[in-house]
Amino acid sequence: MFLTSPFIDQAIAQACAFYSPENPGWSRFSRRHILPILPSIRLTLSLGSNTLRAASLLWRSMPMVKSGFVCFVFMVFVLGTLAAQDQRGADKNHQVVLKYLGTAGWEITDRTTSILIDPYLSRIKGPAPPGGGSGHSLAGDTRRAYGWGDVASPDVAAIDSHIQRADCVLVTHTHYDHILDVPHIALKTGAVVIGTESTENVMRAYGVPEEQLTTVRGGEDYEFGSFSLKVIPSIHSPLDHKHYFSSAIAPAGMKAPLTLEQIHPEGGTLAYLIRFHGHQILAFGGMNYIEREIVGLEPDVALIGAGASRKEIYDYSGRLMRDLRYPALVLPTHWDNFLAPYGASQQPALDALQSFLQEIAAASPKTKVIVPKYFEAIPLETPAK
Repeated sequence: MFLTSPFIDQAIAQACAFYSPENPGWSRFSRRHILPILPSIRLTLSLGSNTLRAASLLWRSMPMVKSGFVCFVFMVFVLGTLAAQDQRGADKNHQVVLKYLGTAGWEITDRTTSILIDPYLSRIKGPAPPGGGSGHSLAGDTRRAYGWGDVASPDVAAIDSHIQRADCVLVTHTHYDHILDVPHIALKTGAVVIGTESTENVMRAYGVPEEQLTTVRGGEDYEFGSFSLKVIPSIHSPLDHKHYFSSAIAPAGMKAPLTLEQIHPEGGTLAYLIRFHGHQILAFGGMNYIEREIVGLEPDVALIGAGASRKEIYDYSGRLMRDLRYPALVLPTHWDNFLAPYGASQQPALDALQSFLQEIAAASPKTKVIVPKYFEAIPLETPAK
């Protein structure tokens, strides 16, 4: 058979018929994965027909070839085009996006895998940290005030409106503004909760299954397939003008519901280095660090505690930037007034944050700093290959 125009037209027609959504031979997998790119396939077939028609002028003077070879060339052309489109789509789908949940809470996702850090959305009117810290009650706040002996339930509506899924929850330490919402999120999503023994004992009290709990102490470096995680020993913010100290651990055997005092034993503090699609994201849950544990890390993104208690630490921002080799992007965390509801003004906290921004600019002029807004996406640029 010669590569004539009628033959090309017939081949194109058969291919278009195959790539029709009405084709009864399609499997569920085909319908799920081919339908979204069907317009691109049909455009490719149209372009391919013009290319093959031009080539037919040369083939008419050549010996007859088997139609199988023609089909082979044609399919290579189509599949090559689709492969290029698929690669572009994969790069787009794997873009890492961060969202600030308030307090020290973050979501990190590529739209397939979702990692949460200290997710706390309930923002109850609870006890203030010793010495004030990053939280204080607002005048005119008529919400119920909770004391240490009270049981506080998570704000399920707030959580469910912003957290639909999670694969992993990282908890830096067991204080109520970091852990109160985690049992509900774990039970709702089936996410693995990674944290200290204190954190996991709180999870057990609320019935989170043992297979969802990964207890760490710092020093672990784990592979999870889509990302890897280095657990870094750290230290809590120097609250109450350096008088804060806690070696308490939430004990095993507790039964829910728990009071705020029961879910508040710090249990040690951790930081996390998340390696995700070429990015290295270093996350702190407070305003302190152990310098020897971070030397040699080179994150391109750093979530750095920016609350007022950092000023109790010698050259906090300068040492951090030098030790981390001047990360490209810094996102302040734990800077807002977490005792205020989402709708309240954070202007006083934003005003106080300006000195932190100045510290980073002085220590690392090329570092970009973004002050995050609640639930607003911060897409990361794709790392150079």
